[in-house]
Amino acid sequence: MTKILMDMDPGIDDAAALSVALNHPDLDIKLVTTVAGNVTVDKTTINALKIINFFNQGDQVRVAAGAVQPLIKPFEDAARIHGESGMRGYDFTGSLPDPLEETAVEAMHRVIMASDEPITLVPTGSYTNVALLFSQYPEVKTKIEKIVAMGGTLGRGNMTSAAEFNVFTDPHAAQVMYQAGVPIVMVGLDVTHKALLTNETLQEIEGMNPAGKMLHDIISSDGDKNENGVAMHDVNTIFYLLHPEFMTTKDYWIDVQTEGPANGETVADIRGAYHDGKTNAQVCVDIDAQAFNDWFKEQVQAMKM
Repeated sequence: MTKILMDMDPGIDDAAALSVALNHPDLDIKLVTTVAGNVTVDKTTINALKIINFFNQGDQVRVAAGAVQPLIKPFEDAARIHGESGMRGYDFTGSLPDPLEETAVEAMHRVIMASDEPITLVPTGSYTNVALLFSQYPEVKTKIEKIVAMGGTLGRGNMTSAAEFNVFTDPHAAQVMYQAGVPIVMVGLDVTHKALLTNETLQEIEGMNPAGKMLHDIISSDGDKNENGVAMHDVNTIFYLLHPEFMTTKDYWIDVQTEGPANGETVADIRGAYHDGKTNAQVCVDIDAQAFNDWFKEQVQAMKM
């Protein structure tokens, strides 16, 4: 069983990723932390608690609220895509468990250092909490197996022509993470835009069970949905963790631009010309989109309340 710490900004696709992870027998979520990103951190925290409560795991999986803004850059949300609440489309009922009194960074440090085996970090929002963790508690690096991060792109961005949203939100934090010396798998737009959940998949999950109905409703409200389907960016991190055989990766050195018109761009040293042949990330460059859809349907079918 893989021990993971999920750092996220729910957000529709974060919610779908968390739903899969909560229900998968091979994943052990030690902590969920939240960050400002798709919407403000008070809302992302509530949304994480809503999903955990939906699956009746409030006593097992705790949530700690994190950074309210990026390290340096002004905060810019994605409410235009996810709605003002960050997770529109479904009416969640019931009282929510309380988040931890600790900050996200304090809780991350405690959980990682107390673990008897290395933990995998799965950041699916901006990387502000991760950067603060590494800056304040560098000793955690030796106890992290790897980071499987949604974000970045080798091609066209979705915030600017150069930058993907998570990196664009806090490029300085991304720079800290990529320079930390911890193994990183970059799950970016190069694969998430290829592996759309199709409209047929959405129709199938709607009638599977209550979880399928909930996921269908929030995913269908995603502002990026089009006639071909919808990109569930963050779910791809969980897919990679469980089925790396369905993704193609290449090793690159990734630098992050932190100013100018290319702010937030992830630049790969594709010729190996500038870092003495060294690399700092496995970059996902291709994916079996049919396998992703089939797998997602299987996960939803197995979800229990």
